[in-house]
Amino acid sequence: MTPLPLRRALILALCALLVVAVSANGASESGLRSKIHAGKQREAALGDAAAHLLRLEHASQKELTIIEGRLADAQAQLNAAQARLTRTQTDLAAERKRLARLKRRLAESRTRLTELLRERYMSDKPDLVTVVLNSQGFGDLLERMEFYKRVEDADTEIVDVVKDARADAGRETFKLTKLEAKRQEQTIAVQRERNALAGMEAAAQARRDALAQARAARLAALHATRASRKSAEKTLRKLLAARAKAATSNVGPGGPWAIPWAIVQCESGGQNLPPNFAGASGYYQMMPATWAGLGGSTSAAYKASKAEQDRLAAKLWNNGAGASNWVCAALVGII
Repeated sequence: MTPLPLRRALILALCALLVVAVSANGASESGLRSKIHAGKQREAALGDAAAHLLRLEHASQKELTIIEGRLADAQAQLNAAQARLTRTQTDLAAERKRLARLKRRLAESRTRLTELLRERYMSDKPDLVTVVLNSQGFGDLLERMEFYKRVEDADTEIVDVVKDARADAGRETFKLTKLEAKRQEQTIAVQRERNALAGMEAAAQARRDALAQARAARLAALHATRASRKSAEKTLRKLLAARAKAATSNVGPGGPWAIPWAIVQCESGGQNLPPNFAGASGYYQMMPATWAGLGGSTSAAYKASKAEQDRLAAKLWNNGAGASNWVCAALVGII
């Protein structure tokens, strides 16, 4: 309803006002929408990364649980092997002590037997008359001879028993020594396996902890990104609400107005303009036919008072149902 050059000027002025309003809010609509879109994309990427890391963390925990079970079994085997080795070493130490005692006893028995034999065979042999005279009869003689024989046999038997016991102790010591070496090897092998499993457990724990830390970092970034995106959405909603309020507000210079000030500003700049090349005039840039159809009292809108123009413009506006009667309604985003 307004001349094209004037309309362009008004639109530019309106855009300038919108830019000022956006700058006052600190961000433009396009910038906010771009930030929101980028935030949603980053949220999706971070969410996928966090979910993937969580799956890896669960897998790592399962691996760690298996290794911990194997490590517990290996530790139990090591404890049993160390207990067997300790028992064998205790038995071996006792057997070595026994062997040492038997060796000393054998040496003592041999020494005593040697001294006894030496005393008997190096002393002067009594003649038969002396033996007979000193004996109280033949029976006493035989008893003395038998006693000496029993003593000699007993000493000899003691030596033989000690020799046998020493040999038995030697054999047992030999067996225990071999058993100790075998159990020492077994213990070392089990300990080596347990140490390897302990290293695997430490590595699995490190992997799980690293995955947990990475996931926590992704979740923290996701939280920050979501907060930033929500803040941008809140700012955008405020901006759009302020724009919608400004667009539908009837308050403006020279008002109040019967239709939103943004349309008035775009159509006439709030001036009671004479007819343009198409014939539209007045504050609301009404065409003569439209003006007459509404019951205007003058031949053209601009000739009527502002109060009459307001009344008939409100009738044409019809609470927004007649917004399409003004081209500027679409230009300012009302329709």
